[in-house]
Amino acid sequence: TGFISLDCGLPIGESPFDDPFNGLTFTSDFNFIQTGKTDKVQKDVKKGLSRQYLTMRYFPEGKRNCFSLDVKQGTNYLIVATFVYGNYDGLNLEPNFDLYLGPNKWTRIDLERKPNGTRVEIIHKAKSNSLDICLVKTGITVPLISAIELRPQKNDTYHATHSDSLIMAYRLYLTNSTGQIR
Repeated sequence: TGFISLDCGLPIGESPFDDPFNGLTFTSDFNFIQTGKTDKVQKDVKKGLSRQYLTMRYFPEGKRNCFSLDVKQGTNYLIVATFVYGNYDGLNLEPNFDLYLGPNKWTRIDLERKPNGTRVEIIHKAKSNSLDICLVKTGITVPLISAIELRPQKNDTYHATHSDSLIMAYRLYLTNSTGQIR
């Protein structure tokens, strides 16, 4: 309970759907943001991408565009945001922009350095019953987002920090298995 899995740009008529890889149910972001436009990655980029990464919401207008999500105050959430450019506009100009969690800068998204897409993760304690995830335009390129996922965590899973947030720096998998770990 409490999971939020948004496929950004998914037409409302195609929502919801279950991801066969992980069993999660993804819904359209339609009810969580009032701005932006939607599109799909180009056909030659689709190979190997999960369904929730084939569409995106992009923001050609406005400097700051925010998703507003209902959360439970005081709860720790794992928040994952995924960005796949997929040359949807045919310009071959990977965007870079800032990502904010409420009023605070979370990270810089630079798809020029990660042309196959990227995902960022943070553990964050909700300070109210609403959480804004904002994309902020910082240059000439257009911000975009493919998916947003929130997973409530047990509050004793991570120790409290001064900012109530822990940003993932990197992940290292140590295994003898050749299969994918999730």
